[in-house]
Amino acid sequence: MKPNDLYTTAHLFVATVRVLDHRDGAPPALEAICRMLNYSDEKGSYLFNRLKEQGIVDTVKSGFNDRIVVGDHLAIEELPRDTEESRLEQELKKFKKGKDAMKEKVASIKAQQDQKKRDLFAEIEKKLKQKVVKK
Repeated sequence: MKPNDLYTTAHLFVATVRVLDHRDGAPPALEAICRMLNYSDEKGSYLFNRLKEQGIVDTVKSGFNDRIVVGDHLAIEELPRDTEESRLEQELKKFKKGKDAMKEKVASIKAQQDQKKRDLFAEIEKKLKQKVVKK
């Protein structure tokens, strides 16, 4: 099970920066971190930007590309530890609620139509019985 909360992911990201820095002897590029964590470049960039806003990581300009270094690692403790719900999951829940509401509405309309049909047949049967009794 992969954790989806920012707290755990931040710890993982910072640990990867430290391991790659130790292994290679230089601060790693974002691509190396993404490769090691098996993240897409987009996900890694998104996570890096969120952590950079918090001051947890920072960049160092190098000749070819920016390198990532650990900034204030203690700021990780201020991150929320609960699991974040993605926008997709939120939209799916919203869609399911709407779909369930529509099903309930259709069921109530069907029930009303069935009741009207029974009432109509009861009325027709009553009129027919009255006609038969009169003759």
